Amino acid sequence: MSSEEEIKNIAKKTLEIEASSITGLLKYINDDFVKTIQLILTSKGRVVITGIGKSANICQKIVATLNSTGTPSIFMHAADAIHGDLGNVLKDDVVICISKSGDTPEIKSLVPLVKSFGNSLIAITGNPTSFLGKQSDYVLNTYVEKEACPNNLAPTSSTTAQLAMGDALAVCLLESRGFDSSDFAKFHPGGALGKKLTLKVGDLYPNNEKPEVAPNSSIKDVIVEISSKRLGITAVIENNNILGIVTDGDLRRMLENSSDFDGLTAKDIMSIAPKTIGENEMATTALTQMQNNNITQLIVADGNTYLGVIHLHDLLKEGIA
Repeated sequence: MSSEEEIKNIAKKTLEIEASSITGLLKYINDDFVKTIQLILTSKGRVVITGIGKSANICQKIVATLNSTGTPSIFMHAADAIHGDLGNVLKDDVVICISKSGDTPEIKSLVPLVKSFGNSLIAITGNPTSFLGKQSDYVLNTYVEKEACPNNLAPTSSTTAQLAMGDALAVCLLESRGFDSSDFAKFHPGGALGKKLTLKVGDLYPNNEKPEVAPNSSIKDVIVEISSKRLGITAVIENNNILGIVTDGDLRRMLENSSDFDGLTAKDIMSIAPKTIGENEMATTALTQMQNNNITQLIVADGNTYLGVIHLHDLLKEGIA
């Protein structure tokens, strides 16, 4: 069994080799890459990505990335394609075939069929002079000097390079389309990611109590309001306009600085110009504002009209913070 230090060294060496396989792709970003992007952007069809073995697994990840960033795509296993699944390829589809060698039997059987359909064929291969490379309209070279596997056999560096090239394609396509966060949100409505992209302050604060006191409210009334509404804060309101806020911290500072507070009122201890946020702002914006100001609550307001309070716990509950 390898020692702890040997295990660490093997892991570091693996990462170094794979990192090198990615940076080595920089010299292969050429005219064929640009023409591939232009072809997909102008295509009226989908992107069909096919491969076999470990490359097939990479195909599925690239398909998922393209679909989530605005480029309709499907995966077609190369072995299944020559046994009926080739019917998935429609007239205007662009076909991308991923293969390290470009010379496997399944690829050699599939490529002529795709060409006979008249579809454009893009190769992602580590061997541009292979059968696949020579038959393709454009070739994206993913050559790597060696696999991270010590026997130079198990697909490691080569599949890392394929994946990175697929990501480069996806990012170029989304930026060329002007695909932004609002578009991204349409394809990711569920889970924590969906909430980060879609949830607004107005979706959260109405679930909370709405603590408020008048400027001349006694300190006892202020304490009762903060305690009963359980948000650690109360707004100081006059004619529904925000004059200031009183927080747990303001009460602690009052106790530290004064031994006689019987005659004090809310306006005497309130903080003026509190941090506010609009109800149509994103919940993530509220989180950023809280973090930047080292606070746990924000007053929700429309101009200077008091609407309510959003608390850090609201964001934690939704999995945003």
